[in-house]
Amino acid sequence: MTKMAQLPHLQPFFAMELLAMAKSLEAEGRDICHLEVGEPGATPAPEVIAAVQQSAQTDPQRYTPAKGELNLRTALASYYQDRHKVTVNPDNILVTNGSSAGFVLAFLTGFEKGSKIAVTRPGYPAYLNIISSLGFEPVEIEVFAENGWRLDADDIRAAFKSQPFDGLLLASPANPTGAMVERDELADILKACDDLGIRFISDEIYHGLSHGLPETSALELNDKALIINSFSKYYCMTGWRLGWLVLPDELVRQTEMLAQNMFISAPSLSQVAGQVALGCRNYYDAQKADYVRNGMVLTEALKEMGFKDARMSDGAFYAYVGIDGLAEDSVAFCKSMLQEAGVAATPGVDFDRVKGHKFVRFSYAGDHEMLVQAIEKMAGFLSRPLAI
Repeated sequence: MTKMAQLPHLQPFFAMELLAMAKSLEAEGRDICHLEVGEPGATPAPEVIAAVQQSAQTDPQRYTPAKGELNLRTALASYYQDRHKVTVNPDNILVTNGSSAGFVLAFLTGFEKGSKIAVTRPGYPAYLNIISSLGFEPVEIEVFAENGWRLDADDIRAAFKSQPFDGLLLASPANPTGAMVERDELADILKACDDLGIRFISDEIYHGLSHGLPETSALELNDKALIINSFSKYYCMTGWRLGWLVLPDELVRQTEMLAQNMFISAPSLSQVAGQVALGCRNYYDAQKADYVRNGMVLTEALKEMGFKDARMSDGAFYAYVGIDGLAEDSVAFCKSMLQEAGVAATPGVDFDRVKGHKFVRFSYAGDHEMLVQAIEKMAGFLSRPLAI
């Protein structure tokens, strides 16, 4: 009998498991408030929908070059010039099947097998699962609520001294905390990486969703940084599976060849949508204003309900809060709240395998009326003793 590959680090993605449970309850006729998945409630801009409808009727929708259509890559280069005052060669941009494919390509082309790649804890759960599944070794650097969940250069140097690593992946704004590093902090982090010989990967998929702090792309500070971005969050295109990489010169050809073989190309229709979306910032900024409104309402309500460390984040659309005094285990808490109150949230163990049982993440990217309803349901749920 053929043996199965052993993936000892692989764990469930609880946000998706709670979503599946929620969908099952909805199929039974239950009314569920979705605060579990980091997914904008809004549709793409009307101009995007119109362009896609036209293209679907008139264009063949065949394979594109593995790097993506040149017109989209040129538009992305213009994005960096306009937003970050950085000149990017379109040849250094590779369009991907969502940021998830971008992570796979970045790890496989940027590092030798067995390399150690550092990420923050708490952090996006797919980081650990992808890194370990591809034959690399994840290294976690803990960040803390009292420091605004931010990583700094001293943290990197201390972690490297304890256990040297080859790469560092940092998201700003971050999932699940919404924490951002400002320009000077990012410059210090990049210098520390250069000094230590660490390849820096910048996850910028929540760019466009800061709540007041200026957003700095690592490209502004270092032409060797590897950039991952996506149309999923700011551009409300999660299901379109469209992202991109900005690569240093030495990685371009190798990454292109790997993309040819692993993914062939990103969906052609999604690339049409992405090019149009880049020019619709007024629409998307209006959606962000709704997220900010939701976040302010939710964080105040969470404080009143007794959740710990409830605060408005620097960016993205999440509240990552403690459940001390409310429950002992975040998985049991989230399952109970879904079953009893019809509110879906994500247990913190997705983001922190050590201390995540003490935390829950709420997404506030959805409909405002649904959020208000969810708060009312949670208040009722928490008003009675919880046997969890």
